[in-house]
Amino acid sequence: MQGKRLRAVIVGGGIGGLFAANALIARGLDVAVYEQAPALGEIGAGVFLTPNSVRHLQRVGFGASVEKFGARVGTGSHYFRHDGVPIAPVQVTDTAGWNATFGMHRADLVDMLAAALPQGVVRTGHRGVGFEQTGDVAKVSFANGMTAEGDIVIAADGIHSELRPHAAPPSRPVFHGSVAYRGVLPHDLIPHWPTDRWLMWLGKAKHFLTFPVRSGELINYVGFVPADAEMKESWSAPGDPDVLRSEFEGWDPRIGSLLGKVQKTFRWALYDREPLPNWTKGRLTLLGDAAHPMLPHLGQGANQSIEDGMALATILARAEPANVPAALLAYERLRRERVAAVQRGARENGMRYDSSYADLGVRDAEISAHAAFRRRLYDHDVVPEAEAAAAALA
Repeated sequence: MQGKRLRAVIVGGGIGGLFAANALIARGLDVAVYEQAPALGEIGAGVFLTPNSVRHLQRVGFGASVEKFGARVGTGSHYFRHDGVPIAPVQVTDTAGWNATFGMHRADLVDMLAAALPQGVVRTGHRGVGFEQTGDVAKVSFANGMTAEGDIVIAADGIHSELRPHAAPPSRPVFHGSVAYRGVLPHDLIPHWPTDRWLMWLGKAKHFLTFPVRSGELINYVGFVPADAEMKESWSAPGDPDVLRSEFEGWDPRIGSLLGKVQKTFRWALYDREPLPNWTKGRLTLLGDAAHPMLPHLGQGANQSIEDGMALATILARAEPANVPAALLAYERLRRERVAAVQRGARENGMRYDSSYADLGVRDAEISAHAAFRRRLYDHDVVPEAEAAAAALA
């Protein structure tokens, strides 16, 4: 361990930033997290945790909490055609058969990660708007007039990151012509609904997904439909439940029974970005959606940000103040190709889910074969590679 404790400034208090803070503190760094919102929190919707991130949550001490607050998704998980005809089972384990696959309420995950941090680590009401670095000091300026300095600045401030331009070339979000209606329903309202599986129905230009969260007390649903016009990316734009119901009229009656109970829903426009050629400049690097926003069609946005945080913490644990820029470049090299492959895979899977095929038999065969891709995705452990990258810095 180096003589001087490295100090990391994280801009963004979402899942990626909060997990990175926990992982960095566990590896001996001093950390401060700055979040623009007046309080930490997430809109009421689910996140899907898969083995490639759960192994890191376990490493940092969250294994029991994920079991407690999540809802394990098991082997009854399945894909269906829009009318309910079965297509294929869903891959819910890694190659070894480890079923560390959970639905989790985003608010529960944020609360879990935040509660584990020492008092005073998270400062809300700070929107990062500027960055500069001189020699061995990196400084962030905030819209409220405050500044923060550290050895490292990690921009985890989302798809519309204000710090990204200081580390990467100009990049525009790419709109994919779809909107997701999302929300959660108390299981008490739909007691017949299974609480142990991930279910998806696929139809022309649309698909519908459900999985349990909060130990099965809630059912998370997402209805993906074409957008009439490009709308601003948002997690919390209000949607019309009647419009949502009409979009899936005539589909499997199970969907209608669930949507009949929906009284409030939110709309989320689907954007990503083209993979960036670089994420790092000097003592500034990007993490999560700031670096690689992706479509939700592999359920990997949060999972990849957790992988980022674990890789970064593993490498920085071996870094000295003088070689922080080299350590951040090593992190970028380690992560950039993997997340670009996941970004592309999410786009490709979206085409399958929205049935963009003349022959649905071909689509169904690809859905079945896709289990092998998911096993490789879930098998990945970033820590051995990150340890090797850290050792190479010495």
